Amino acid sequence: MNQFIMSMDAGGTMTDTFFVDDTGRFVVGKAQTTPADESIGFGRSVEDALAQWGQAPEAVFPKVATGIYSGTSMLNRLLERKGRRLGVIVTAGMEDYFQLERGIQTYLGYSYQDRLKVSTHRHNQPLVPRERMKGVRGRIDLFGTEAIPLYEHEAEAAVAELLDMDVEGIVVNLLFSYVNGAHENAVKEAALRVMERKGKTVPIYLSSELYPVMQDFARLNTVTIEAYAAEPSRGQFQKIADRARNFGGQFELRVMASHGGTISTEARELARTLISGPIGGMVGARYLGAELGIGNIVCSDIGGTSFDLGLITGGEFTTKTQPDMARFVLKLPLVDIDSVGAGTGSYVRLDPISKRIEFGPDSAGSRIGMCFEQGGVDTPTLSDCNIILGNLNPNNFLGGEVILNRERSYQAIKERIADPLGLDPYDAAEGVLQLFENHLRNEVYARVFGKGYSPEDYTLFSYGGGGPMHVAGYTKGLNFADVLVPAWAAGFSAFGCACADFEYRLDRTVNVATASPDLAPAAFEQGFDLLSGAVNAGWEGLRAKVKDEFAKSGVDAGQIEYRHCLRLQYVGQLNDVEIELPFQAVRTADDIREIIERFEVAYSKEFSRSAKSPELGYLVTNVLVRGVVKVMKPALPNFPLHGPQPSEDALKEIRPIYRNGKWHDARIFHMDDLLPGNVITGPAVIEAASTTFMVPPGAEARLDQHLIFHLRHLED
Repeated sequence: MNQFIMSMDAGGTMTDTFFVDDTGRFVVGKAQTTPADESIGFGRSVEDALAQWGQAPEAVFPKVATGIYSGTSMLNRLLERKGRRLGVIVTAGMEDYFQLERGIQTYLGYSYQDRLKVSTHRHNQPLVPRERMKGVRGRIDLFGTEAIPLYEHEAEAAVAELLDMDVEGIVVNLLFSYVNGAHENAVKEAALRVMERKGKTVPIYLSSELYPVMQDFARLNTVTIEAYAAEPSRGQFQKIADRARNFGGQFELRVMASHGGTISTEARELARTLISGPIGGMVGARYLGAELGIGNIVCSDIGGTSFDLGLITGGEFTTKTQPDMARFVLKLPLVDIDSVGAGTGSYVRLDPISKRIEFGPDSAGSRIGMCFEQGGVDTPTLSDCNIILGNLNPNNFLGGEVILNRERSYQAIKERIADPLGLDPYDAAEGVLQLFENHLRNEVYARVFGKGYSPEDYTLFSYGGGGPMHVAGYTKGLNFADVLVPAWAAGFSAFGCACADFEYRLDRTVNVATASPDLAPAAFEQGFDLLSGAVNAGWEGLRAKVKDEFAKSGVDAGQIEYRHCLRLQYVGQLNDVEIELPFQAVRTADDIREIIERFEVAYSKEFSRSAKSPELGYLVTNVLVRGVVKVMKPALPNFPLHGPQPSEDALKEIRPIYRNGKWHDARIFHMDDLLPGNVITGPAVIEAASTTFMVPPGAEARLDQHLIFHLRHLED
């Protein structure tokens, strides 16, 4: 009996479901995302996928060994401000945190020009209004010592006031609680006393328990979002799990986390899953690269709302510990990805003053564009441009489930873009797409060269529903070693989720320094006990927490593989670097020398060798533990190669497409009917139910034995 892996990616536009069996046979299903109840879109996507195998969900789900979720419900709840009604208790004097923000957060998402003008930007709408922000006196200093005792009567009064305001949860975030959580624990005890007297109970969220890390404002944001948006998302996960069980599934649903592993839906720190879809693509690219022997990869993902870009170098991606998303600075690990607000559903507008074409940042999302009459969209999108140029078949969207209106697209482009510019509508539409692809090409160029690398040393992976349509445009002239487009590109992020291990990553701040053993041996010797004690205690405590998280899923402690990491920086510098160590406790001076050596190697790769400053000493900022349990992963398909000429059955039709200012007779192929070894020379369009792959004039695409297309620009 075959076993299956199932993974899903509920994006802003489409919900993708990926099934693969233990032989590498796979199928991708798509359906429009249903944000109010993602399980509906999930169910439709499952049915779409398994119908391609001629099977019902009830026949496959009992054989599913692993099920992974990634999606945007949590992020959408945050963006739309539809989270829980919360109260927050902070150190007295910090009650205006959310109103004031930090400068860097206030300006997130704004152009340089808008940052200069006070009238063109606004502060974030606070997640918690000022009247539900309560201050309590008492102070722990940066060393963890109590400088001022906690005024517990103020804590009780604050909790009572918040309960009278009908809050659904209380967040507690006190200064330096990551060093010593005693005051936060005292606030919790005070809250429990008040709730008992009032006969009302709400959950309490302590930053010292959930995110014991420095950077107070980012920590406040993170624990608040945990309570505001992450905790309510458990309901969405439960609905999806229930629908899977209705199909006969017996597996535990896991969620893709921001650090690149999967965690249980019952995990305590669920905000780590705030952004998961693009992470899946990075994990899938790393896995696929390892299978193919490719270590350096540029990951590019075009969906309906955004273009996501990331680098894998030497088989690994980097992780940010203070990322920003949805205009919030956070304190949690996130795979390093850049996101540009430009996808195939992005609105196209003409600035009435400058006559400049503008894309997004807003998007039609699942409503596609003017071509979708039922969507209620009144602004053309990039999809409308692709429709009128013949790039997209209006009768093949989602395999024909959604029929698009080409005439509506034509009229919208003509009236909103072409006529004001005095252009032919087809020239205007092509110009819009050229500007879009040039914009993406510049982003790719900046990402690679900005790190000091060259495209010739990298292979670009293109995926997402819109990636294959535009990859030829945004890679032309960049001379990548290869450009790969998997046949399952539309569901690649879902595929990537299935490639991730079951993994928890926990960390805490320690901030302990050591001198250089070579430059200051006496100081190094003197600080050994302090450093080793802090690191060993931190690792031991985190291992226990990781073990507890796995226990929620019934995982035996003997199955867990622990990986021990540190983040270090030179004393006085601002940026730390993460390293992994081959031991689980610091016992000798040679262990610290190993730490220093690994740090300096990693530092010189991320910055430069000449910037090394051992004379300053070394600061261990954070201790980290990754607990990993290996799981079943997708097998890579491997089929025999055929000749370069596609069969007659693969040719669907001849369709005119507009390219380079004129019409071409393009061959239209069924992707599913192409055979490994076939070579498609442009102009051609390769269509599948879930995506469309454009091979323009001057390019060719070869399908290999793993069902991956290799795109080559013949003119480069």
